Amino acid sequence: MAMLFVGLLFIGGMVNGQEITIKEVFGGQQFYQNGKKLTMGQLVKTMEGNELAYNEIKKAQSTYTLGAIVSGAGGFMIGYPLGTALAGGDPNWVLAGIGAGLAVVSIPIAKKYNKQSQSAVKLYNEGLKKETGFVKPELYFGSTENGIGFRLYF
Repeated sequence: MAMLFVGLLFIGGMVNGQEITIKEVFGGQQFYQNGKKLTMGQLVKTMEGNELAYNEIKKAQSTYTLGAIVSGAGGFMIGYPLGTALAGGDPNWVLAGIGAGLAVVSIPIAKKYNKQSQSAVKLYNEGLKKETGFVKPELYFGSTENGIGFRLYF
C-alpha cells in the first residue's frame, strides 16, 4: 500500500512538472514549465501535440502581435511630438492624440490576449491529465467514518 501511494505521488509529480504555469507581472504574463520561463515561440512549440491548446495559443499569438503593433504605433505617435516639444520645436499634437487613441485601443486587445493564452494553458494542462489518465492525488489527515486517519482523494 505504501509503495502504491509513493508511486502515485511520483507520477503526479511528473505530470505537474510538465504543466505550464502563468505568473502575472506588470504589463502582462509570463509562462513557466519545469521552472523555466517560456517565450511565446516556445509556448506554441510546447502545445503542438494538443490540438485544442495549440489552436488557442495560435490565436493568442496573433492577438499579441496585433496588440504589439497597435501599442507600438501609439507609443511612437505620442513620443514623437513630445520629443519635438522637448527639443523646442513645433509639435504635432493631433498626432499625439491619435497615438493616445491607439494606446487606449491596445488595452482590450491585451485583455483578449490574456484570456486566450490562459485558456490555451488550461487546455494544455487538462490534456496532460487526460493523456496520463491520472489526476493529482490529495492527501488529508483528519476525522473519518472510523475515527482519525488519512484520506487519499484522486
